[in-house]
Parts: sequence; C-alpha cells; structure tokens
Amino acid sequence: MNTSQPPQPTARALTGWSLAGLLLLLPTVVLAWVAVLATERGSRCLTYGEQCSAVPGGALWGCFGAAPALGVLALAWPRTRWTSARAGAVALQWGAQLTLGALILSGA
Repeated sequence: MNTSQPPQPTARALTGWSLAGLLLLLPTVVLAWVAVLATERGSRCLTYGEQCSAVPGGALWGCFGAAPALGVLALAWPRTRWTSARAGAVALQWGAQLTLGALILSGA
C-alpha cells in the first residue's frame, strides 16, 4: 500500500507557470475582446450601445486585478517556504485569468 503524498511542484515549475500567466494576461484579454467585437452583437454594442453584455464591469476588473496580483505574489513568495500555498496562488492566478477570458467571451 502506497501512502505517500502526491509530489509537490518544484519551485522552478511554479515560477514558470506564474511568469507564463503574467505574460499571457494581456494577450488573453485582447484576443477575447477582438473575438467579441467581431460578432454582430459586439459591434452593435460598440457602435450603438445596444445589446451589450450583462456581465458587470466590477467582475471583469476584479479578475483583471486579481490575476497579476496573485502572479506577483507567487513570484515574490519565498521558494523554500510553504510550497503548497505558492502552488495555490498560481492556481488562483490561472483561475482568475481564465475566468476573465470566459466572462469577456460570454458577452458575445
């Protein structure tokens, strides 16, 4: 019977994932907005202010602020302390970033 704990991610892997999330945040947002504005509903919202998304702006800004804040937190976290907490910060960073992209795309 194997009762060992699952392997913890390495400090290097966590740094890489956090840095990748920070670098991909703006391209994710820009591509999501381009996809939304390419639709008839998106262009109508931009042109006439009609049929705009019902997603509250506070949710978008909250996710947009949380993703880089969590990424910087994960990068600044000491490499040898509480690796699981650092991994949690990276997971929350990616969760906020992907949620932001999904919220933007839901406005299409």
